[in-house]
Amino acid sequence: MIIEDDFVLLELLKEKLDKSGYEITSVSDGSLALKEIKSFHPDLILLDMVLPGASGMEILEVTHKDPDISSIPVIIISNSGQPVEIERALGLGVKDYMIKTEFSPDDILEKVDKVFGGREGAEEALEDDVEGDDVEIEKNKADKILMGRTGDMNSVLIVEDDKFLKDLLLQKLQKEGMKVIEATDGETALSLIKKEMPRIILLDIILPGISGFEVLERMKSDPDISSIPVIVLSNLGEEKDKKRSLDMGAKKFLVKAEHTASEILDEIRKVLAASYV
Repeated sequence: MIIEDDFVLLELLKEKLDKSGYEITSVSDGSLALKEIKSFHPDLILLDMVLPGASGMEILEVTHKDPDISSIPVIIISNSGQPVEIERALGLGVKDYMIKTEFSPDDILEKVDKVFGGREGAEEALEDDVEGDDVEIEKNKADKILMGRTGDMNSVLIVEDDKFLKDLLLQKLQKEGMKVIEATDGETALSLIKKEMPRIILLDIILPGISGFEVLERMKSDPDISSIPVIVLSNLGEEKDKKRSLDMGAKKFLVKAEHTASEILDEIRKVLAASYV
């Protein structure tokens, strides 16, 4: 069970652990988590400390006192590295403690495997089913587009400075056989666009240096790259930001917190199918 209210981190952990064969359930509210722990009785809990409803420390205090669930191992995932917090958590029976800014998805998998006695060889989860004839047609067409007329692999450029989201999308797209190019700022993105000529671009708006809006503006003024389809993927959710992006030539505007990695992949397929013959 992953108890975490950061959508990006939650999706990243779910993708990594699911791919490694673990059955995942998730909760984003501390109060609800306490009820779910009792009813679901997971084999392991990954617990954030700062949550709505009830904090991670409050959850630990309750579970520690309840004999029915006190034996469930817990790994803390926290923004804080304060020794007082760590000591208190360990005193409540926590198995391990990780700081969000200091670990990678592989580190989490290693910790989880360790709890289960060095568990190895977990079967990879089956790939997501693609339902609906229209979606299947778009998938097939998009896959052909990505391979290109010559059969060479083409690329998807991700312009994103959020490491968790970038890694999540990277894993998802590579799993689908796509070549992924990464940029964490707008100037680098523009340079890579000219050099790599990606088939499609996932573009954040808030970036170091120039914004995604300026990237769009400079793209559309350059005839060599103006036709490359762009999907804006942003934390900005206001209608004016969506309108501005679409008016500047973006094909789609997606709010990060409202879409899973699988849904973003579906949107990529739709845009590819609509943009190339």
